[in-house]
Order: sequence, then C-alpha cells, then structure tokens
Amino acid sequence: MESASARLTRASGTSFYYAFRILPHEKRRAIFALYSLCRVLDDCVDEEGGGGEPALRYWLEEVERGYRGRAETPLGKDLAWAVKRFPIPRPLLEEIAAGCRMDLNVRRYPSFEDLRLYCSRVASAVGLASIEIFGYQHPGTREYARELGLALQLTNILRDVSVDAAKGRIYVPLEDLARFGVGEEAFLRAARDGHAPPPMQELLAFQAARARRHHERAAKLLPAEDRRSMLPARIMGAVYLALLEEIERRRFPLGVGRTRLSRPRKLWALVRTLLGG
Repeated sequence: MESASARLTRASGTSFYYAFRILPHEKRRAIFALYSLCRVLDDCVDEEGGGGEPALRYWLEEVERGYRGRAETPLGKDLAWAVKRFPIPRPLLEEIAAGCRMDLNVRRYPSFEDLRLYCSRVASAVGLASIEIFGYQHPGTREYARELGLALQLTNILRDVSVDAAKGRIYVPLEDLARFGVGEEAFLRAARDGHAPPPMQELLAFQAARARRHHERAAKLLPAEDRRSMLPARIMGAVYLALLEEIERRRFPLGVGRTRLSRPRKLWALVRTLLGG
C-alpha cells in the first residue's frame, strides 16, 4: 500500500521524483517522507490558507513527536519510521523550518551572503538530511551536499522570478540590482509583465552564471568513493542543470510562470547520469 508521503511526492510533480525512484525500497520510503515534510513546511508559508507560523509550529511539534515515536499524522508516522532507520539529525529539520519561516518575514536580501543563509536553510539542510538516507563514507560528501543545495536553490530562484514577484518577493540580492542599475520596482514590473530591458537581462544572466558556478563546484567536491551512493543527488543536479540551461536558452522568460522541463528531458538527464555522462 502506498504511503501518505509517497502519494504526496508523486502528486507534487517534483523533478526529484525520478531520482528517488532508483533507490531501494527503504531508502525510497525515507526520502519520500523527508521530501513530503519539506513540501508541507513550504506550503505553510507559500500557499493561501497554509497556516503560516502556527502551522510551522504544529509541524515542528509533530517532528518532535516523530523522534519520540509518538507522531499523530500519517506524514508524521512516515517521518518517524524514517528517522528511526536513518541518522537524520533533528536540528537539520528545524533549520529547514527556520528557512521557511524567513519567507514569512523577509522579502528582500541585501547581499548574496544574506541570501546564502536562506539557501543554506531551505536547501543545503535538505541535502545534508538526504545524504544520511543515501549513505556515504567520506566526510567531504557533506560539503558536496551543502554546495549542491545552494546550486539547486539558486536555480529555483531564477526559475521563480515571476512567481515570487507576484507575491512581492525578490530573492535576487539587492546589491546585484544596484550593480546593474535595476530598481526594485523596475524589477517587479519586468517580472510581472514579462518585458525585460537589457539591464534586467544582464542581471538575470549574472544570476545564472553564479548558479552554474555552484553546480560546477558541487560536482568537483563529490568524493570518488561516494559517487555511486550519491547517484540520486547527481541526478537531481543533472535535472536542475538542464533546467538552468533551458532558462538560459529561452533568454530568461518572465511573466509566464515557471520554466519547466518536459518528461523526456528529465529522463534524458537521468539516463545520462546513469551512464556516467
């Protein structure tokens, strides 16, 4: 019988689903539980009627109950099963919730270092929790997880410029807007109406180049002995790098929602990674 977290993961349409499917049963069940928790925490702050801070507090309490073996919800029970079998540190899950909480209170990031803290919480912490499920030997794999999380989140930010602008949020650092002479209102207007003047195009190209550098750095940080066990993470990286390339190929589309990869493109990224490309 399919678990609650497996159903949520499949229904979400996440690009990570293909990477998760290659895992053996127990690891797949655990990563579905972790992903579903992340999805629920994100929905608390991003979805209308998500519940905001009270909902975040409820799910943090459910996480605590899960670690004590007393979870109340189907998702909490899936998570309790996962943390009993894999050494997922509870502080990492609290970090993820803290990152989601930032979405309630922070709508601008003055510098890249400010943004890095957000990315560390909502993405790198997820990566560090995930590798405890995947399994690894070399402690350097933790640095790979941190860097890959940063690369994935920077790609997400570039993909979601228009979606975030509709909520009044700008995740591109304000120091970069100033570097290219793009004001906050001009940024929001371009993101919403889809008309990007040359400075906006240059600003987004700069963000894409930064994301690419972090994708490349993550690949270099992965210790050779853990390449096999990190295959799901490598597939995630390959899918998101293909997404970044598609955004660049389309010259940073705005005002049209999210750029998405077709299923064949995702599967090709998976196959290419499996073949070692």
